[in-house]
Amino acid sequence: MSILVMMRHGQSEWNKLNQFTGWVDVPLTEKGVEEAIEGGKLIQDIPFDVIYTSTLIRAHMTLMLAMLHHHSGKIPVLMHKGEGQQEEWGQIYCEEAKEKCIPAYTAWQLNERMYGELQGLNKAQTAEKYGADQVKIWRRSYDTPPPNGESLEMTAQRTIPYFEDEIVPHLRDGRNVFISAHGNSLRSIIMDLDGLSREEVVNLELGTGVPIIYEFLHGSFTRKELSDLS
Repeated sequence: MSILVMMRHGQSEWNKLNQFTGWVDVPLTEKGVEEAIEGGKLIQDIPFDVIYTSTLIRAHMTLMLAMLHHHSGKIPVLMHKGEGQQEEWGQIYCEEAKEKCIPAYTAWQLNERMYGELQGLNKAQTAEKYGADQVKIWRRSYDTPPPNGESLEMTAQRTIPYFEDEIVPHLRDGRNVFISAHGNSLRSIIMDLDGLSREEVVNLELGTGVPIIYEFLHGSFTRKELSDLS
């Protein structure tokens, strides 16, 4: 058995301003920092073997803050795989130091859905201009992208293969995994794990800084509550 924990990043500066963010690389607010720390406290007793995150700073901040009070005392270390000299010169040569670290891998495939020409726009003002129903379709539907952006279906075409090829093998080998990512990249993965329909995923909303936990056993994922693990 192994454990998968996924967490949407804490509130970002553009979440606070109610703006479409997508791939714009904005940081957390003070509230987002607090959410990440509090979310991390909920999973501080779950031992992690490997961490995955997107390339965006709000997800990086969340994973580091979430691990701040982890009872293992281990430090997440970003692994710069395939980044030339950064990877070569970032090697750890002390085995004792390695034992106190958790490798954290970044992947653009886990980035938020790219919102195209909506990025930076205020959501309420966009709803006034295009209608609330249209904006809800752009934000929550499965196969309708915003102008020059990605639909959830298009997002799933990058997140799910990456999840299956890079993350699931760790779970199969009995390793516990923590993913710090985004509302839509995680929605696409959860849709697949829970077998949600296109209609059901419209109502799937992920809170900021809230851990989502799955048990992986005999090739199957089962959603769990924190109380189930105590």
